Amino acid sequence: MTEVSHQQWGEVAGLGAVEIWVLQSSQVRVEVVTLGAIIRSVWSKGKDGQMEDVTLGFNDVEGYMSDTRYLGATVGRVANRIAKGHFVVEGKEYQLDINNGPNALHGGLRGFNKAIWLASAVEGGVQLSHTSPDGDQGYPGEVQVSVSYTLQGETLTVEYQARSTKTTPINLTNHSYFNLNGQGAADIYDHQVSISAQSYLPVDDTAIPTGEIRPVDGTPFDLRKPVLIGPRLKEVPGPGFDHNFCLSSPGDTWTERHAARVCHPASGRVLEISTSQPGIQFYTANFLDGSMTGKARVRYRKHSSFCLETQNWPDAVNQAAFPDCLLRPGEEYRHVTRFTFTTV
Repeated sequence: MTEVSHQQWGEVAGLGAVEIWVLQSSQVRVEVVTLGAIIRSVWSKGKDGQMEDVTLGFNDVEGYMSDTRYLGATVGRVANRIAKGHFVVEGKEYQLDINNGPNALHGGLRGFNKAIWLASAVEGGVQLSHTSPDGDQGYPGEVQVSVSYTLQGETLTVEYQARSTKTTPINLTNHSYFNLNGQGAADIYDHQVSISAQSYLPVDDTAIPTGEIRPVDGTPFDLRKPVLIGPRLKEVPGPGFDHNFCLSSPGDTWTERHAARVCHPASGRVLEISTSQPGIQFYTANFLDGSMTGKARVRYRKHSSFCLETQNWPDAVNQAAFPDCLLRPGEEYRHVTRFTFTTV
């Protein structure tokens, strides 16, 4: 049985009140805020029976409004990067704001993470909805979007839905940063990760996929068996992992499948992820630099956490060989991701 409660948590000038919703089962406690449909915290038990908050976040609304790293946020319309913020749909060119080197990232300067979503109770959780107007951040069409968070036992299920009045790229995900040793722990080097992917997408020096779909065999990106993160990071080119792992091939039916597992042996905590999305972005918090102060006045530093963002492949709107990311009028965008928190 999941207990669901909510209360006002703060206010954003010009936007209105922000609520916090608490989902509580016997094993897991989840806090969701209506600003950005953000997962503020996830409390899970270790093998010693102690609950620990394993998700990075902020103490107040102001922290999230000034956040540039998308802690816990629902990101959209398009998660990840679009090369040069430019694409063509149905013969018309669109130019988005540039907010990540030469590229557009995570929906733009004011993406879904900075909107206050409308919340309503559903069985075992909360559903949040948002209307993105035609032309929002440069994207075509009015988009009606919802995300529901439901907790059953040790599993948090996240379901996304969207409809659009015009053909538009869409790619929604959650951008939670996890540390299974607790959100204040220094790094994730003692975590073990496995990702059920036969291939990954190499990227250029601006983190845009080159177009190649490369087998993981014989590379540092072979995570099909559990790998200790610390030593493996030394083998990965650049500051760390920030790559899409291909869970399915273009043209495959998008069915829910196991995607990833992370274990922290010392605490015994395990996170398992399944999704109906064709990709998962594994990111090792390479750009956290200690400048942000989070919950419990912790400064979040490089490699202090990991993200496993279930999503379509990056820059798919510009790469014809990638899975289709366009939502057309009359169609429904829908996908599901499950996060299961257990112990070993």
